[in-house]
Amino acid sequence: MNRKIRLGILFLTGLLVSFAISNISNAADEVAKLTTAPEVPPAITRAGGANVTVEMEMTEKKGTLADGVEYTFWTFGDTVPGPFIRVKVGDNVTFNLKNSGASKNIHSIDLHAVTGQGGGAKATQTPPGGKTAFFFKALNPGIYVYHCATAHIPTHIANGMYGLILVEPEKGLPKVDREYYVVQGDFYTKGKTGEKGAQSFDVEKMRAEQPTYVKFNPMATPGNLKANVGETVRLYVGVGGPNLTSSFHVIGEIFDTVYQQGAVGSEPAKNVQTTLIPPGGAAIIEFKVDVPAAYILVDHAISRAIDKGAVGILEVTGAEVPQIFKPLKVGGADAGH
Repeated sequence: MNRKIRLGILFLTGLLVSFAISNISNAADEVAKLTTAPEVPPAITRAGGANVTVEMEMTEKKGTLADGVEYTFWTFGDTVPGPFIRVKVGDNVTFNLKNSGASKNIHSIDLHAVTGQGGGAKATQTPPGGKTAFFFKALNPGIYVYHCATAHIPTHIANGMYGLILVEPEKGLPKVDREYYVVQGDFYTKGKTGEKGAQSFDVEKMRAEQPTYVKFNPMATPGNLKANVGETVRLYVGVGGPNLTSSFHVIGEIFDTVYQQGAVGSEPAKNVQTTLIPPGGAAIIEFKVDVPAAYILVDHAISRAIDKGAVGILEVTGAEVPQIFKPLKVGGADAGH
């Protein structure tokens, strides 16, 4: 190859690199709005390709695992699950991670939405008081789990280090009236289920996959989810694990649409009663609420709900709709749901 051709190739390569860099630098700049479960950031109305910065801190914080039960959670953003992150396909994301100086352990993050070494985990092994950062491009739309990936990884996850990131498709998701964020996790304490006081982590129970508690949003904003009759609700549901698959069900409802495994772009399932969500997986669930009720969110491996805490409430208010549902003869016992 003669010298002129080589110089021409180098020149064209330089132009292409400069064009790519200028496209990134000329894109809109924004800091991602993060929300505490069950709240979800608003839908993104702009085009993809923005330069988005995510700021997150990892902490170790005491909280309430169950009534009268204190537990030291390991967290992203002081909550379990960690904050909900919302970006759009094509976005250029800079992720800045900090580990609190009060932490006793190294922590990190692996986002299943990231294409690259360890989903970011190798770049973010962050000691107490330290800061790390990495860049990724959001290539694939969907709802994805993120979690800590520092050894011993199951221990970090079992103590609460997980959350969800949504990568919206190019045209966004269909408009709904309400969006909520729910993540299930299994917890392993030295004491028995319901034993009061401060409880510590039991690694042997975790290895045996015998959780003391199974919880939705164990350290998040308290209160019921809310909707009005006639509204469409979208749930982003994930399972942090570390071990149990969830048989996610809402008592008294049928899911109109389920993006199984969070697979936005695939054909969704319709008219679903219960959907399986594995550890490290998530789903997008949509349904219209037709009648007023207190709809109960459960893992339908039902002892996990009744005995170990995997329960939530969607409170729907509005006028009765007797053509859809009405009691005809009510029993005397108040023992059901």
